[in-house]
Amino acid sequence: MPDDRDWMAKAFAEAETGFSEGGVPVGAALVAADGRLLATGRNRRVQQGDPIAHGEMDCLRQAGRQRSYRGMTLYTTLTPCMMCAGTIAQFGIRRVVIGENRTFPGNEDFLRGRGIEVVVLDDPPCQALMQRFQRERPEVWAEDIGE
Repeated sequence: MPDDRDWMAKAFAEAETGFSEGGVPVGAALVAADGRLLATGRNRRVQQGDPIAHGEMDCLRQAGRQRSYRGMTLYTTLTPCMMCAGTIAQFGIRRVVIGENRTFPGNEDFLRGRGIEVVVLDDPPCQALMQRFQRERPEVWAEDIGE
């Protein structure tokens, strides 16, 4: 059965695709309690001109309507922003695995405060891709985080 790093590789592939499209390199994957991959997604704010098309949001859209999100794990290459963290809490996702949290501290405390298990992999490829993006496209990064 795949482990957290295997699922993160799916999210990272989405992040790489987003970067190659000129977008923000954040990818996500949603895995059901039984270990099935339900969907992947990537930040498409730039590509679609959609201010809320973050990687986690796109992944949830790709998964479609679910009767319940309990028991699911959301994998994301970067710590979720408040919008995405709020959606995770609203939907009742109980476990979030984060690729890296050094380039953006995000809202881990918010998630933990709502009883959500947060695992940080401190994944070097996730960190390197985001550092490259922040260095090469600082104006897009600033826009994405609302600065």
